[in-house]
Amino acid sequence: MVISNVKLPRRGWCWLGGLQHQTMYKAKVKQHHYPYWLWEDYINGMWRKESTENENSLLKIAIEFTGNHIEYGKSMIRVINEWPITCLQNLTNNDINQRAFIGHCACCLEHNIPEYIVRKAWWELTDMQRDLANGMADEAIKQWQDNYFKQLKTKTNAKNQIRIDGF
Repeated sequence: MVISNVKLPRRGWCWLGGLQHQTMYKAKVKQHHYPYWLWEDYINGMWRKESTENENSLLKIAIEFTGNHIEYGKSMIRVINEWPITCLQNLTNNDINQRAFIGHCACCLEHNIPEYIVRKAWWELTDMQRDLANGMADEAIKQWQDNYFKQLKTKTNAKNQIRIDGF
């Protein structure tokens, strides 16, 4: 297993004085909506169903790929650069697991693996592999958010779209 200088993700909650508090600020933006036929993940077959024979071979590829956080992370960066509509639709939605979503997209972009197979592969990884993959996903999501907020700041209506929630 390859290990780099990736920071392991911090958990989203901590206990302070017996109360649970969120440890990081979470930016909320107005979610963007597009018809599904424009989503790059849909176009590339992320939501398709595979035959049983193909599932087994794709599962092996998915386990190997998601277990290599370096290559997995590079593909996540490709997703934020090459799938703008998919990212805008889903990374402005704070109600989904964005880490999982960017990982599913990376597997689809790189190896044409549907998301339900990636979900199966995820549970075959060790805790360390999952933590390293989550760290890469956090970096990709942060990079996308930084670019998005930079673009929002240049728009005149940015003040009405951004709200920061935190403690």
